[in-house]
Amino acid sequence: MPEERALSFACGDAWLYGIVSLPAMAATPARGVLIVVGGPQYRAGSHRQFTLLARDLAAAGVPAMRFDYRGMGDSEGDLRSFDSVDEDLRAAVDRFFLEVPGMQEVVLWGLCDGASAAAMYAPQDARVAGLVLLNPWVRTEEGAARATIKHYYRARLFDARLWKKVASGQFDVKASVRGLWQDLGKAFRPRPQASASVAAPADAPLPERMQTALTRFGGRVLVVLSGADLTAQEFADLSSRPGAWQKLLAAPRFTRQKIDKADHTFSRRPWQDQVSNWTRDWLRSW
Repeated sequence: MPEERALSFACGDAWLYGIVSLPAMAATPARGVLIVVGGPQYRAGSHRQFTLLARDLAAAGVPAMRFDYRGMGDSEGDLRSFDSVDEDLRAAVDRFFLEVPGMQEVVLWGLCDGASAAAMYAPQDARVAGLVLLNPWVRTEEGAARATIKHYYRARLFDARLWKKVASGQFDVKASVRGLWQDLGKAFRPRPQASASVAAPADAPLPERMQTALTRFGGRVLVVLSGADLTAQEFADLSSRPGAWQKLLAAPRFTRQKIDKADHTFSRRPWQDQVSNWTRDWLRSW
């Protein structure tokens, strides 16, 4: 079994807490994985996903660390949004390297807005060699509306259960049409021009800031998407439209995988195992 250690380390005037999972083998691993939590999560993750992943990686010879941001889980301090945790990530990376002497580089692994936080931090730290991004959060009103129209309403039209509810009077058709009309208004509102600067301004739309960060990063990236998740579909739709995102994701340094029926948090064990296997195989491929 991999060795696991509980950690405490400082970030500003707060103490953060985490766990590092270490391989049983004596050789010093060159690369480790720092798991970045997303949403209102702590270091175990939904369905213990982060715990299971860390142990699986350590059993395969890859040290892994998971921790709580300030204001989340056991850690001290005020809760911060995902785009305001750079200091937390740097403190965690610093401690990870102290725990694994001889480790040369780290991969950041994140789900949802944890993936977005990792992507925006990566260009700032030369120790980060790669990213694993699961269902990255690139939410805008327009993008969410487009994804809902394309993937939700279309699927509902072919759902026999919907038409049974309509026939029996159990479905509020007016409310549904009103919601669709609102989404159409958001989806086709004119989009602002993307900035051509090297660094997107802080108030730029999230997809633009993400695209700029991933372009500046330049390292290897594994993207894993769920087929039954609107957050994933919103991200996937970025690459289906000609432009900077399509060009970026087509680069050889990007690897893309998809589990068609998986939900946002990969809640079933087979889905979690598939993500873990893809992560291990990708780490070994370079």
